Amino acid sequence: MSTLETLVAGEFAALADALAPLDADRWAADSLCAGWTVAHVVAHLTMAARYPADRFGAELAADGYDFTRTSDRLADVDAALPPEALLADLRSDTMATFAQPGGGMAGSLSHVVVHGLDVTVPLGLGRVGADAAVRTVLDQVVGTDGHSLFGVDTTGLALRASDVDWAHGRGEPVEAGAGELVLALAGRGGVPALAR
Repeated sequence: MSTLETLVAGEFAALADALAPLDADRWAADSLCAGWTVAHVVAHLTMAARYPADRFGAELAADGYDFTRTSDRLADVDAALPPEALLADLRSDTMATFAQPGGGMAGSLSHVVVHGLDVTVPLGLGRVGADAAVRTVLDQVVGTDGHSLFGVDTTGLALRASDVDWAHGRGEPVEAGAGELVLALAGRGGVPALAR
């Protein structure tokens, strides 16, 4: 198993452990993804556990190959699954080994870290994953052209995580927790210097 695979498996397991004690009201709480509850985000994050490639291809074809439309539709349907089923999907071998189409295991890692934070932060759980995973994702999303992969402007900023050993760039110092930085770089806000 590669380092990335180990990190992906660990992040899915940590997220499942963090969400397992939640009652139904908290599964229905808002996430940081507009219009999606915690259950919607987990359903989206674990699509591969329920939709093998051929079935997902059929779902995509039904929506005219509009990935966003298919993703939103399936998240809306699958958010109604019992939390136990969604937790089982988080803990599945499928998710632990799933490589994102076009993004590979690196894409899978950023997917689980960002969406994990999308649910754990508003729930008051904070960052539940490993330091190594969040450092790897920060390196992936920070970008090299003055913008994050999500288009957030980082020009002239010296970013530094306050809770892990990670820094990037030169200029005006900007310090925040690693999870906060990931969310800000992914366009979720929360770090004023990155909301420009």
